[in-house]
Amino acid sequence: MTEGAIRALVGRFRPVIFALPLMAAACISPVDYGPIRHADYVANGRCDPVENSAATNDPDTAEKPFFVVTSRLPDCRADDIKLLNHRGDKVRFGRFGAPQDMLDEKGKVDGRRIPFSISNETQWWASLSKTMGNREGRVLLYVHGYRETFFTSSRDTAQIARLTNFTGPVIQYSWPSQGQFLKYTVDETNMYWDERNFRKFLTKLAQQPWTKEIVLVSHSLGARLILPAVEFVDRNSSDADSSNISNIILVSPDVDRQDFERDIAEEILSARRVNNDRRITVYASAKDSALSLSDDVHGYPRLGNPRCFDPFKAAELKDKGLPERCYAAKSQYDDPPEKSGLTIVDTTAVSQGRVGHGDYLRSAIACRDFAAVVNGERGAIKGRDPTHLSYVFALAPPLEDEELDDLAICRRDSD
Repeated sequence: MTEGAIRALVGRFRPVIFALPLMAAACISPVDYGPIRHADYVANGRCDPVENSAATNDPDTAEKPFFVVTSRLPDCRADDIKLLNHRGDKVRFGRFGAPQDMLDEKGKVDGRRIPFSISNETQWWASLSKTMGNREGRVLLYVHGYRETFFTSSRDTAQIARLTNFTGPVIQYSWPSQGQFLKYTVDETNMYWDERNFRKFLTKLAQQPWTKEIVLVSHSLGARLILPAVEFVDRNSSDADSSNISNIILVSPDVDRQDFERDIAEEILSARRVNNDRRITVYASAKDSALSLSDDVHGYPRLGNPRCFDPFKAAELKDKGLPERCYAAKSQYDDPPEKSGLTIVDTTAVSQGRVGHGDYLRSAIACRDFAAVVNGERGAIKGRDPTHLSYVFALAPPLEDEELDDLAICRRDSD
């Protein structure tokens, strides 16, 4: 076999080669319970503060401006409460702030901490109600994806708030992702385990009389948590209760594309919901190597990766001089809605980072588009180029003489 043939063969099977450690780890590397009883982590009263206790009357909301709902197991043994990667014994509510640098005696950075406290659930809802009332009832709810710790998801939540200048409260829903590359199937398992917890919370949030608009943002695997939850709320609520879940943004969604086409889009984007201003925006990239790997692991293309599963469709696009990219199809309606419910934004041309899986927080052009969508803009937003599909737009790269500072525009604290 020639050297060129060997390279071609390796290239063809590269995704499978990369997937082998992932699949092997899923089989032989179970989650370690650890040397401490989980009950000991939560024995201290700080894990379950009672109403009106000093632990829940923290006046320093400036240090902890964000809300969090979590099913992670907390460690309340020390003064600084931590959220672990294990499943918790119950859903807890709290407040947190952006990660802060910790300095040593010489003034040098010696680690980072997240200002965080657990709240009494009743007081948490009362505090959210007060904040929502001051911000016209708008709330942003962020659900992270695979391979995240509470530190990394909190960092991203804070960045989303800064990037979008969102005026209402920002909530992070933190589920027990392991934060490790070789724990993908553990993350999938924990995500499915947490479906009931999340849908219960989303239902309660949507049914509050002071909730006027929920902007629901998910990244990667988080889309598989929020989509069935929205369906659940729709099925079990009146029009008024779930129409406030109006702006759904799926960033790099690790969701089966055909499942989305057949079931999810049809239900969540029913004509009735779309006419009530329900819409979904999907960010996808052909350079997303994380979703390319997920394609190979699951056998079918992901919603966030415009890979053509059908080679004949790819050839047809090529013959027409079009990029060989396939996207989720729009729902078919007997009576089409007055508005457009689905928008797909292709970030391939502006992708940043090693894996292209987080363009919305790394690419200046994608960051601007994402911020505009969060704040209610839709359709032909500046910087989008139309494609041969009316609901698909491609983000155009900057002009040759245009220099963009991705770090500054996206307002990142760190990589």
